[in-house]
Amino acid sequence: MALLERVSTLIRANLNDLMEKAEDPHKMIKQVILDMENQLIQVKTQVAVALADQHMLEKKRKEIEQKAAEWMQKAEFAVEKENDVLAKAALERSVNHRKMAESFEAQEQEQKAQAEILKGSLKSLTDKLAEANAKRDLLLAQHRRARGLNKAGDAQNAFGNLSGRATIDQIEDELVNSETLSRAKTELIGDDVNDKFTAMERDDQIDRLLEELKSRRRPRP
Repeated sequence: MALLERVSTLIRANLNDLMEKAEDPHKMIKQVILDMENQLIQVKTQVAVALADQHMLEKKRKEIEQKAAEWMQKAEFAVEKENDVLAKAALERSVNHRKMAESFEAQEQEQKAQAEILKGSLKSLTDKLAEANAKRDLLLAQHRRARGLNKAGDAQNAFGNLSGRATIDQIEDELVNSETLSRAKTELIGDDVNDKFTAMERDDQIDRLLEELKSRRRPRP
């Protein structure tokens, strides 16, 4: 999240105040624009990576969902052939694939949220860069006139209110907490008692699915 912090600082930078504090306003604003252009390239790269990861997760989820559907079809075929053992084995694989698909869907949503944050930062920085380029000559002229008339205002904090950085920190904390929670859930799955209950519930689910398949195949009186 260091990249987002740097971008937030640039977005909130007050160009007028920066020029008031600079010994060489022309050199300063050129440097600010250069920094914005460099950060813009990095943010664009991160957005592309985030979107690529999102599409990869979506593709993987759909593949697993397709596998789950295929195993369900095999279970139905086994029921037609009155092979309960094979039907239950197919149903178990279908259920497992469905759970994996749900896990990928959760990761996909988290990746989508991160991509939206980056896209928002990209838009804000692009707008700020356009503003800086459009106002560069005007700001330099205003600054020279203000210094010549000795009317420069009181210097303010060059990087605006710190609440912006606090907002970025909150986003980072939420992502870290989310990852921590995911790891904690993974560790809990290994608990032996939970494993036994999970297996029992899975077997019960498979039995119910088998009965549903059989009931759909029974001829109506």
